[in-house]
Amino acid sequence: MTAIPLGVPEVPVRPIAERRVSRRIQVGPVAVGGGAPVSVQSMTTTRTSDIGATLQQIAELTASGCQIVRVACPTQDDADALATIARKSQIPVIADIHFQPKYVFAAIDAGCAAVRVNPGNIKQFDDRVKEIAQAAKDHGTPIRIGVNAGSLDRRLLQKYGKATPEALVESALWEASLFEEHDFREIKISVKHNDPVVMIEAYRQLAEQCDYPLHLGVTEAGPAFQGTIKSAVAFGALLSRGIGDTIRVSLSAPPAEEVKVGIQILESLGLRQRRLEIVSCPSCGRAQVDVYKLADEVTAGLEGMEVPLRVAVMGCVVNGPGEAREADLGVASGNGKGQIFVKGEVIKTVPESKIVETLIEEAMKLAEQMEQDGVGSGEPAVTVS
Repeated sequence: MTAIPLGVPEVPVRPIAERRVSRRIQVGPVAVGGGAPVSVQSMTTTRTSDIGATLQQIAELTASGCQIVRVACPTQDDADALATIARKSQIPVIADIHFQPKYVFAAIDAGCAAVRVNPGNIKQFDDRVKEIAQAAKDHGTPIRIGVNAGSLDRRLLQKYGKATPEALVESALWEASLFEEHDFREIKISVKHNDPVVMIEAYRQLAEQCDYPLHLGVTEAGPAFQGTIKSAVAFGALLSRGIGDTIRVSLSAPPAEEVKVGIQILESLGLRQRRLEIVSCPSCGRAQVDVYKLADEVTAGLEGMEVPLRVAVMGCVVNGPGEAREADLGVASGNGKGQIFVKGEVIKTVPESKIVETLIEEAMKLAEQMEQDGVGSGEPAVTVS
């Protein structure tokens, strides 16, 4: 009898939703809005005036997949460092300006790829919009109007009582209108709040009332676990409606962790080609192997792989064979051994002690073949269950 391949055929990834139609701006070489891929941002935690430390952290962020980086500029020493940082950074640098309008001009003159301004805490900001718009126009520098719940203009707090979605949106659109009066529209907007429910509604309203590209963020999201959950929920709710053009996950954690979470959110929504993806079962009384240990060892062994490979590591015979067949590479484990699947077909059975090394060996073979075929370089995927 002829064996029938049981592998699941490749299905093209469909967009989770039609993207909201927006303007496109250029943050250095990175397009934002206008149908461009959703980009991932983070922010350095170093003192910007410490040029060496800042550039080192930017290099680490770049290696983790960050596409745009923001640096704080609260002092003149920080402003003086911007030109060198902007010139030597591998990715576009955005200067983050609060309190002092003069640093907006310094950032533009320094060649930053964009400038983020927080109108709520820049004194007399509205009176300087004409000058800022002209300087930004002359240098081709986009402006992000970044409205935060924690620094909302006092006039709007008095009007609404607190930082409601309506207050955040009114603040952002008012500031945008001031730039529009001077024929400047190279703008992106954020309306951040620490409550995902308020944040989601603010962006939903904003998306209906303007066509500017939107930067998504849950501000002060919290420690890594809490912040990841809040950001994933909020971003998922908005991106699944086609709302959002660039994202920053705000965590009380190293910046590279923000980037990893952001990339994973986009991959999970099909907005970015999947990379090394680990899908593992939570384990249960049916499991006949240590799934946690297998998953960790496979993940460590495949770290850094640069092709979209999907590997399934399964712990029992209930879902194991089916999940393993769906992956590029997989194992269905039980009774002290594992069936190794490649592209939906069993190629061998190995003892439990050999599962990890066999999977890594087969993964390397598949990766080499995929690279030779020019398949998805730089975007791997693994499944473990």
